[in-house]
Amino acid sequence: MVESLRPHRVRQQEIGGLLGRIPGARLHGAADARVAGITHDSRLVRPQDVYLARAGERTHGIVHVAEAVAAGATVVLTDPASVQAATAAGVAAVVEVPDPRAVTGEASAWVYGDPSSDMLVLGVTGTNGKTTTAYLIDAGLRAAGRSTGLVGTIETHIAGEVIPSQRTTPEATDLQALFAVMRERGVDAVAMEVSSHALALDRVTGTRFAVAAFTNLSQDHLDFHPDMESYYAAKAMLFTPSMSARGVVNVDDSWGRRLAADAQVPVTTVGGPGPDGMTAWRRTHESVSVEGGDLTLVSPQGESHPVHVSLPGRFNLRNAALAFVGLVEAGMPPEAVAAGIAGLASVPGRMERVDRGQPYAVLVDYAHTPQAVALLLDEARALAGSGRVVAVLGCGGDRDRSKRPLMGAALATGADVAILTSDNPRSEDPLAILAAMEAGVRSADAAARIVVEPDRRVAIDRALAEARSGDVVVIAGKGHEQGQEQAGRTVPFDDRLVVRDLLAAKGFAVGVA
Repeated sequence: MVESLRPHRVRQQEIGGLLGRIPGARLHGAADARVAGITHDSRLVRPQDVYLARAGERTHGIVHVAEAVAAGATVVLTDPASVQAATAAGVAAVVEVPDPRAVTGEASAWVYGDPSSDMLVLGVTGTNGKTTTAYLIDAGLRAAGRSTGLVGTIETHIAGEVIPSQRTTPEATDLQALFAVMRERGVDAVAMEVSSHALALDRVTGTRFAVAAFTNLSQDHLDFHPDMESYYAAKAMLFTPSMSARGVVNVDDSWGRRLAADAQVPVTTVGGPGPDGMTAWRRTHESVSVEGGDLTLVSPQGESHPVHVSLPGRFNLRNAALAFVGLVEAGMPPEAVAAGIAGLASVPGRMERVDRGQPYAVLVDYAHTPQAVALLLDEARALAGSGRVVAVLGCGGDRDRSKRPLMGAALATGADVAILTSDNPRSEDPLAILAAMEAGVRSADAAARIVVEPDRRVAIDRALAEARSGDVVVIAGKGHEQGQEQAGRTVPFDDRLVVRDLLAAKGFAVGVA
């Protein structure tokens, strides 16, 4: 259990005021019951909280209503079948709604006084590139003089304070409390990753996005979404008037072009070509190296804006273009935005360079989908020039199994030396996961030399031993993660630290300490 952040000062409200916010809500009990917080976790209840009793994956929150009331909850928000149990627990009031999860975001936003309405919030969704784009947006906002917050996969930022994240997008009760904390600490602009899970599970309902940005869509999370259509539909929810004022969409892939046409809010496209009649920015004059890249963005009015990107890879030019346009559409000055983007030297675990003076490049990346692996290795190939690409990759256990052979095929196709290893096996047999990847390798009929090494540290060591001057070594799949999950345990494991230790053991000691 992780204690969620809460604001120190919350204006108490009478629960009767919530009824106008949630159509179809019915009140049982005292309309003047006062509330000052909300949580879905009975263990985190504080005095004067609304306790959200809803159905979960394993049990219903109503079974813990007595503990919630004992801890000080004054109101229970729940479904019709649970009203009697909530009332019997002695709570002051019960708010009955048909689907508690669907209204959690609006209820939480109401409790905390709609904090996102007091800040400029830019949301980023898509399969790949969300984290990097959010970091680029944050950098642009700071360069424009804003006090910023960041919500995402790796960490949460609150006006300069950095806190590790538990998931890409927090639960609605925690998210609205987080926004309230940000507002309390002077944050006036937020960059936020918005996952498809968060959209499908109503975690971001109640958040007011000034701009929603779309990176791309490819196969992922099909252990959660029934199919790609459902996955796309979840992403498209962000581009509706109830959530966002406007959208910025990368139209380099067919899903982006479809979203630009389907969006229910005004959309500006980046890349192209997009649907006819759309306001469009174009990318021109792109160049890239392992040290970064440059591009020029041309506005719909024909104005040219040069942008330097310190992150390597052509896809980071696309991420930077999306961030730049999103910020300009949000009213930020282009020169300041460009300066902020240029000043972002790295993003944790996203094509992150590890340099101790070795004669070859080492990049650590989070790529964990077939398309992301293919794009990553394509970028590594371009950066290697006449050198080789040596790549290490695994697949996570207890996740979308259908993508494992596809990731294996992408690895074998894109690398000269392809080393298959473990990622986070979780409850699965690591060898069974590797067998599924090997099946994809065989189907690819690629020329790469294949190595199978279940021990991830040994696999990384073999990749470094294999590398020659001018090669590019890619360690993919875990990126920023600092642990490896297997058989119910999480042991410390950070690809970046492992690489540094192994390079030091090989006599390389210059660069990152």
